[in-house]
Amino acid sequence: MPTTRVHRTSLRARHTACVVTVLTLFTLTACSGGDKASDLTAPRNHLLSEDRGATGGDDQLAGGVNAYLWRGALDTLSFMPIASADAVGGFILTDWFTPPAAHSERFKITAYILDRRLRSDALRVSVFRQVYQDGAWTDTPPAANMASDITSKILARARELRADNGNRDN
Repeated sequence: MPTTRVHRTSLRARHTACVVTVLTLFTLTACSGGDKASDLTAPRNHLLSEDRGATGGDDQLAGGVNAYLWRGALDTLSFMPIASADAVGGFILTDWFTPPAAHSERFKITAYILDRRLRSDALRVSVFRQVYQDGAWTDTPPAANMASDITSKILARARELRADNGNRDN
């Protein structure tokens, strides 16, 4: 009996030491990461070494979203601070951005990539606008064409990236 109790105590001590080590590694990794958002938003002209998509550019990231749409969205929205970006889930959420010429309004954009194909219906963009009135930010609808204009710019950038990638391989 005493050896079993000593063995259990030894196993608990090892288990506790392992948990502490893993938690320490996670903490150190989180602290040493640097600015990941700026790395995500840095424009690049290389996505994949090849574009062999037979269905209109279905090259994809690990999560199943179109890589060109993903990169096109990041490039297009790079003028805004990125609050969250998830390539696996296919969404980009910006933080509030105040245009230099308009100090009394700010915008936030959410972009969802919904498909593996490079198509207009594979992208959904939502724009949020607030106006500063009476000492508080108030939700106000954005211009009717703002979301569609941003969507068009993202699609144009994605097509440009796809064309650049195809020309590079030839």
